[in-house]
Amino acid sequence: MSRAGVARGGGFFLVLATLPLFGLEHWFLNLLVFVLMFATLSSAWNLVGGFAGYPSLGHAAFFGIGAYSMALIFQGRVLTTGYEPFLMLPVIAVIGALIGWPIAIIAMRTRADVFAIVTITLLFMVQTLAFNLRTITGGSQGLGLPLAPFPLKSFEQPFYYVLVGLLAVTMLLTFGTMRSKIGLSLVAVRADEDKARGIGVRVTGVKVLAFSVSVGITAMVGGVWAYYVTFIYPQFAIDPLITIAVVLMTFLGGRATLWGPVLGAFILEAGQQTLAYRLGGSQFYLIAYALVFLIIMLVLPRGILPTLQDKLRLRRRARDVDGAAAVQGPVAPAAAAELPLAVAGGGQQ
Repeated sequence: MSRAGVARGGGFFLVLATLPLFGLEHWFLNLLVFVLMFATLSSAWNLVGGFAGYPSLGHAAFFGIGAYSMALIFQGRVLTTGYEPFLMLPVIAVIGALIGWPIAIIAMRTRADVFAIVTITLLFMVQTLAFNLRTITGGSQGLGLPLAPFPLKSFEQPFYYVLVGLLAVTMLLTFGTMRSKIGLSLVAVRADEDKARGIGVRVTGVKVLAFSVSVGITAMVGGVWAYYVTFIYPQFAIDPLITIAVVLMTFLGGRATLWGPVLGAFILEAGQQTLAYRLGGSQFYLIAYALVFLIIMLVLPRGILPTLQDKLRLRRRARDVDGAAAVQGPVAPAAAAELPLAVAGGGQQ
């Protein structure tokens, strides 16, 4: 943990903490609420899709599970302070993790593309149940939550600060994963699962743990979203577009990085919300998503942060080679002929 890293993290969250104090418009605070929501979702998905290399397409199912859990807990209740639903978020996380645990044990017997198919099948199964279990979910008529009794002038602020806290917790978990034996095990699984098992990595355990933590955080964000919008429908609470957006944001910023999913969310979700405000009910932003995905595959196949890190590393190596050559003085003809090959070989490592 470097001082520069601590300064970056502290500065980032300090800015987030002070933004609402500048009297921002409601539409801008609403935009920030959704940006923080997707930043947290992307960071949570990164634990499975980034570090473990298992591309889950079913996280929206757990987003919906969290939303409906929050609605069922507080349906028909009168809120006094308005903070009661926030206090239930740890319970929502446990519900999501407990549901995700057996699903992970079964689904993670498959790998890569098959795992993606299994998880997206799970998404549509949960959505179908939400439509048909009318006595529990309200079906297509939806399910309501009590309206938060916050002042209209600062209505968005409690949701905003709760999401800032969830993002901070998720990023701390990500950072801890990157610096722990669990993170090393997940990276080994992503590189070669069979070899990882052969050297003693508890493959099934770390995969199931990562999936359960990831979907638990996802369920909490779903609970905050449900309380924020106050009325939920199956097609919005369990929406495949949520998963697509989360995956795209993570790939854009850079998988298996700390700041990549956050950067991707701030770019894409802010753009999507801006397009939604300007174009109303138009679905034009879906075309923009497709264009961004094509650009990522062609220009930034590893994402923004890994690509920039690679370029900086190559420049640093080239500078070190130039400095070493300057210290050694004139290079003999034979050595001079071999020097470009050495530089090229260093750039490929």
